[in-house]
Amino acid sequence: MNDWLEVTVETTDAQMEDLAARLTMNGAEGLVLENERDFKTFLEQNRQYWDYVDDALLERMKGVARIKFYITDDEAGRKQMEAALEGIDNPVSTAAMKEEDWAYGWQKYYQPMAVGERVYIVPEWERGGVVPQGRTAIYLNPGLTFGTGSHASTQLCLTLLEKYLEPGGAVLDLGCGSGILSIAAMNLGAERAVGVDIDPKSVDVAYENAALNGIGLPRYTVRAGDVLSDNALTEELAGAGPYRMVLANIVADVIIPLSAQAGRYLASGGVFICSGIIDTRADEVESALRKNGLQIRERIQRDGWCAIAAGLK
Repeated sequence: MNDWLEVTVETTDAQMEDLAARLTMNGAEGLVLENERDFKTFLEQNRQYWDYVDDALLERMKGVARIKFYITDDEAGRKQMEAALEGIDNPVSTAAMKEEDWAYGWQKYYQPMAVGERVYIVPEWERGGVVPQGRTAIYLNPGLTFGTGSHASTQLCLTLLEKYLEPGGAVLDLGCGSGILSIAAMNLGAERAVGVDIDPKSVDVAYENAALNGIGLPRYTVRAGDVLSDNALTEELAGAGPYRMVLANIVADVIIPLSAQAGRYLASGGVFICSGIIDTRADEVESALRKNGLQIRERIQRDGWCAIAAGLK
């Protein structure tokens, strides 16, 4: 039985999303994002699972903002950690764990979660439970990669997705990660979806999560690559469209240049939904969208994050 190391990287709420993206690009897997706000949200959404919460636990989570990932406690694992932390100067600590702690202990933190008006995110080990009336289950393995639905940016994106999605048609998910957004779109009525991510690992992860929802080829296609630099990939994606909806739950620095491409992918009357935007940069993103011929339909925000829906004029 292998021993593991839990690697904890300290950060801030404002830096967390960017840091998670950098860790992922450096090869870190199974990221766990923890902060006081999300912890309190988790408690509120899942209060049916306990009678009270220890005040000491609340105190330990006060002001917390950190990202955790796990490696085997051996030479190969330490090389993986070194690669994951390359170029990152945040405070880092490690803690030893037994395999059973890593394999099963973290699962208690993930329970079915209602998002928006219709979405119900269900960890795969909770399959078979009752899905609330009027909601659609999205089955995921939260341990696979970044994108479990717990972060405010993902919830905002899902809220706009379910509002603007029309039955039928195709969806393009840029920065698909776990595939949560494109899978949700298909479970809610999209005919097919295409996902793309700069992390090659996301391809297998998105396909695996899609399979948990009974979705496979050719209805769902996932590609690895960077649409901002790979012209061949951009042509391929455009050729598979047009799309009734384009999704980008990334960061402002990526969404701004993507706004110049969004119109190329969109069908007439389609909508571009972007999230992962820190509220202080929302005006900057809206300006880029307008500059590139898109009309703002709606902007929503929560806990310092924003999501925007825009369409062709």
